[in-house]
Amino acid sequence: MTNSLNIAKFGGTSVATYEAMENCARIVVANKATRIVVVSAQAGVTNHLVSMAHTPLTSEQIETTCQAIVDIERAVLDKLADKDSVAGKLDDLFDELRGLAFHEEILHRDDLKDQLLSMGERMSSLLFSAVLAEQSVPTLNFDVRKVLRTDDVYGEAAPQLEDIATLATRLLRPEIERAIVVTQGFVGADSQGKTTTLGRGGSDFTAALLAEALDGDTCEIWTDVTGVYTTDPRIVSAAYPLPELSFEEAAEMATFGAKVLHPATMEPALRKDIKVFVGSSKAPEKGGTWIMRNCEHEPPYRAITRRKEQVMVTVKTPKMMYAQGFLQQVFAIIAKHKLSVDLVTTSEISVSFTLDNPANSVAQRLNKATLAELETICDVTVEHGFDLVTVVGNHMQTAKGVSSKIFAAVHDYNLRMICFGANPHNMSFLVNHQNSDDIVQKLHRELFE
Repeated sequence: MTNSLNIAKFGGTSVATYEAMENCARIVVANKATRIVVVSAQAGVTNHLVSMAHTPLTSEQIETTCQAIVDIERAVLDKLADKDSVAGKLDDLFDELRGLAFHEEILHRDDLKDQLLSMGERMSSLLFSAVLAEQSVPTLNFDVRKVLRTDDVYGEAAPQLEDIATLATRLLRPEIERAIVVTQGFVGADSQGKTTTLGRGGSDFTAALLAEALDGDTCEIWTDVTGVYTTDPRIVSAAYPLPELSFEEAAEMATFGAKVLHPATMEPALRKDIKVFVGSSKAPEKGGTWIMRNCEHEPPYRAITRRKEQVMVTVKTPKMMYAQGFLQQVFAIIAKHKLSVDLVTTSEISVSFTLDNPANSVAQRLNKATLAELETICDVTVEHGFDLVTVVGNHMQTAKGVSSKIFAAVHDYNLRMICFGANPHNMSFLVNHQNSDDIVQKLHRELFE
């Protein structure tokens, strides 16, 4: 056995079917350093669970949704050579699933929602460990809740790093000496042992946290694309995968809308200098993107990202003229309501800022209370229908001609806000959502093609 330690994470499409899981199992066995495998729920399962956790449904609709999940899981079970080893455990999980889905308080209790949302990962990890065992390697299905300690903010739990390191060393390290451990992404537990979740897309974060806790050397994120692209290939057909990225570039891309990585994934990797690889489980031979502290090549333009559904809030007061403390008051109110601000611009009497506004999230939290509280100190205007486009690169505020080339590419479009100079890695602007595809395409043509 090699002395280096790799943690491999497989996303929902990578474990969607028995054949997809077989692909992943071969990837795991091919790398002798892989001792921990983190899996997401199978494709489609989380959406079913979210609908039961957040939408009022009839008993018949709940039963239909549960059955849809059971069908996805059984399709894998039926192809296992040794069904009996997992059939009983899977039936127990189905019973637990139904019990939570039909619970009379499921729509009103966040702790129950998290228990329900954890079921997808718990089922897929059980099945994947059985598929991996068919490759004739010692395999263990491990409950990540034993080690992934979090606070008790259900739905968006924060990891407790010291506790995770202690528990992983005590409970996980001895197991990886004996077997390849298959565990769940996205799921944790608070100090009372109650199930929590890390927020949507948290499986990448789980893999990075376990790599950090066990001093891993590398962390592989296997998905359905061959690495991180210059931009979303669904918007620009000429987009291509990048061979390397720095931690800073990857963090900017994840924060500003690149879907390949969860924004928090880079933090543990950066703290412990763990190299992160992103590749396609469907075509592992095509390679992928390595993310590391220092890249050989640091170009001024590396990638373009887009984040949809942004709102722009402008707060304005004549009292702001030469007033001290106004900004502090505004941001204290925003912090109190747990809203996260991206772009900020100021003038003598007004401040504009953007907020992420995807369906079922900030739109509900950017509620009357927040606006009412802001309106006690200023006039408030809220505008919708924007996307945030970001060019990610290096040395952007010091290299000559970088900004002029970007502005020349978008001179035909109205830019509502521009943010540049706060760090050397990005330039962002707010644009009308109907223009964002065109803007990304034009920027890609000018900067990369």
